[in-house]
Amino acid sequence: MKVILSALGIAVLSAAVARAQEPTPMTLHEEPQSLPELVFADEAGEPRSLEDWRGKVVLLNVWATWCAPCRAEMPTLDRLRERLGGERFDVVALSVDRAGARAVRKFFDEVGVGIPVFIDQDGAAIRSLRLFGLPATLLIGPYGNELARLAGPAEWDAAEMVAFFEGIIERELEETGVRR
Repeated sequence: MKVILSALGIAVLSAAVARAQEPTPMTLHEEPQSLPELVFADEAGEPRSLEDWRGKVVLLNVWATWCAPCRAEMPTLDRLRERLGGERFDVVALSVDRAGARAVRKFFDEVGVGIPVFIDQDGAAIRSLRLFGLPATLLIGPYGNELARLAGPAEWDAAEMVAFFEGIIERELEETGVRR
């Protein structure tokens, strides 16, 4: 009986230690990183920049309609935006499609995604952000600094991801005093 209880205790302790060491959904930088100025267009062709979201925590997803993993994750980004989006947080899906905003709108309409269309037709975002593949996602703080970066797709509306963003939003906006 003692052997069984000891083994059970070790198993419980091991599981607790493993959970404590699990990585966060996105690995935060030790210090926020500065970002280059990034100019892109909205669906109407009007210039936009990350400054338009100053004061919010932003999840910037750089993607393309021809990228299968990008297409697969877009509905999860939409659900994350529906759940957390507002005065304190937003999702910006920046397409690098050379076919333009019309191709992005067509895809969004086909899959029922309500995220606004933003386009970077010349791929300047990929170069200036030093991205090496798609999708690529940056977590940006309320002062416009990069807090974290993830290369590759994710399930953005998974419970652990939502909890992670809720914690980041609370921490960033409380520490900075921006838009409580």
